[in-house]
Amino acid sequence: MALDLSNPFATESTLPYRLPDFTRIRTEHYLPAMLAGMAEQRAEWEAIATDPEPPTVENTLEALERSGRLLTRSATVFFNVSSSDSSPALDAIEEEVAPLLAAHEDALHLDGRIFARLEAIAADATAGRVELEPDTAWLLERTTTAFLRAGVRLDETAQERLRWLNAEITRLSTVFGRELLAAGNDGALLLTDEDELDGLPDDARRAAARAAAERGHEDAWLIDLILPTDQPALASLTNRSVRERLYRASISRGLGGAHDTRPTLVELARLRAERARLLGYPHHAAYVAEDATAKSADAVDAMLTRLVPAAVANARAEAAELEAVLREDEPAATLEPWDWAFYAERVRHARRSIDDAALRPYLELDRVLTEGVFRAATDLYGLTFAERHDLVAYHPDARVFEVFDADGSGLGLFVFDGWTRDSKRGGAWMNNLVDQSWLLDEPPVVVNNLNIPRPPDGEPTLLTWDEVSTAFHEFGHALHGLFSAVRWPSQSGTSVPRDFVEYPSQVNEMWAWDETVVRSFARHHVTGEPMPSEWVETLLDSRRDGQGFGTTEYLGAALLDQAWHRLTPEEAPTDPEQVEAFEAAALDAAGISYAKVLPRYRTSYFNHIFGGGYAAGYYSYIWSEVLDADTVEWFRENGGLRRENGDRFRGALLSRGGSLDPMDAFRELRGRDPQIDPLLVRRGLTA
Repeated sequence: MALDLSNPFATESTLPYRLPDFTRIRTEHYLPAMLAGMAEQRAEWEAIATDPEPPTVENTLEALERSGRLLTRSATVFFNVSSSDSSPALDAIEEEVAPLLAAHEDALHLDGRIFARLEAIAADATAGRVELEPDTAWLLERTTTAFLRAGVRLDETAQERLRWLNAEITRLSTVFGRELLAAGNDGALLLTDEDELDGLPDDARRAAARAAAERGHEDAWLIDLILPTDQPALASLTNRSVRERLYRASISRGLGGAHDTRPTLVELARLRAERARLLGYPHHAAYVAEDATAKSADAVDAMLTRLVPAAVANARAEAAELEAVLREDEPAATLEPWDWAFYAERVRHARRSIDDAALRPYLELDRVLTEGVFRAATDLYGLTFAERHDLVAYHPDARVFEVFDADGSGLGLFVFDGWTRDSKRGGAWMNNLVDQSWLLDEPPVVVNNLNIPRPPDGEPTLLTWDEVSTAFHEFGHALHGLFSAVRWPSQSGTSVPRDFVEYPSQVNEMWAWDETVVRSFARHHVTGEPMPSEWVETLLDSRRDGQGFGTTEYLGAALLDQAWHRLTPEEAPTDPEQVEAFEAAALDAAGISYAKVLPRYRTSYFNHIFGGGYAAGYYSYIWSEVLDADTVEWFRENGGLRRENGDRFRGALLSRGGSLDPMDAFRELRGRDPQIDPLLVRRGLTA
């Protein structure tokens, strides 16, 4: 089917860096473009499969990499917008097109004719009849592996079942994300008595008032829910019953009601288990780990369980300290989960004379972005940034910056979308609008999404320290995309194993804690005065505060993910009412069951694994943190924020994308395999 030329996806964008032309793109353009794109790519694959010439890199591998340009243009924009600025119409399109896209992928990876051509090229390379460049050899290995893992060698009956499973899993993941977004919006805490806001910073109050007004509640305040269990307002609300209501609203998302996510997630778990068995794996976790740097689910389990005892012990010690402070207010009280953040802030203030409420006036979003996140990239890599007011993004809140390399040449575009809204899914993430590729002569266009409450018009956006750290983290992903310097599109930027992709972003968090960088962005939003020196020193000294809580809540989520994805089809719960019991049993079996610290994400709102791409892969954050902590030591050993270090990190790792084994890139940088000791020290897990 030919696409009408009036559709903006019909031709390549002529805007700088091929930024999609959002002034022309409308909802009605997506589905026709994606359907036409699938048809076009199928024709391209058929031409590859039936090419009478002997298979070569050019007529097979390169042809595959060049195929599907229309589909890539349209689908990339669609999924970016559907996650950042959804609507009922976009939701309907996603539910329709997601299984079609899954079937489309199967059409390629289950095509034995194309696989035979790949095997022929591999045989020629092994026999010395053809010499492959290293990136091409790695592309051939990874492409062949993708076909094998997709089931190309299964018989026709098994392949037919596999196609259905893939389509249904994709559809259900879309349903889960949509229902969770609605459940989160419905679960926002509405307050009508201003006294209940006691302790909430003034700017957060105004943001809550704006959120309530936007939903038709005048003279009220609405505290929106962010994706994790812990909610920022819990650290400041003095009214214990309000904290409890907010906490319970958070942990009950998806547990019944109009947007119950449990029927969807239990079916997802069962279908993933069935697919893994069909492909020859004991469970989905084994399938995922094999293609990552972990290589086995047992290796994942060994690492996670090694960390549990010390993490829980640290959390219990922290709880005892917090409970002692709580009893100064209420002598007979027992510390509850909704008390943790509030009394952690109280202890932090007493110990260090500083807390988030004191810090926020010095952490204004625009200054954090330009004088913090961008400044660190300038000092380390020589990058400069210029906002392009003439370029339009997909939403009025999203800002477009042109990124220039150290020599002044244009590197790419960075789109920053910082504020929360009802149409944006929770959390923070990076994705691409254009993938860098020399083959296609495409520079990168990358996007960062955060979910910071939007203040009333004309007022500053003041951040918590966690939000500052998140901004640096997501920009680490952006740098991975911006610095990509690869030939093949499928190797661009963050196209690396899931348990490696978080590594560069976590390394970039270190600059949020660099004294020089902090002093450049931490200035009072009214007076311009720098944050007091003693505060900066205290802030930097506080990095290990609360690591017992942070590590325990993370490990709870990672082990819960593994539990759901180590099931066989027969073991998977079938009744949605079994979800909470399964969760409790899994946490207890892992030794991480501690009622005062629930997992960062409970099952019913664990979007990473049921609505995103992290199924059996949430362990990736701490697996990557081993590499991250070891690399931070390398930076310190070599003088920290220096151009020489940045150029080395960029050249050895950030620019390479998925063009080689990622652990080889790490070894090239570090000169050895990673060591876990820096991570244990960082998280206080050495005892």
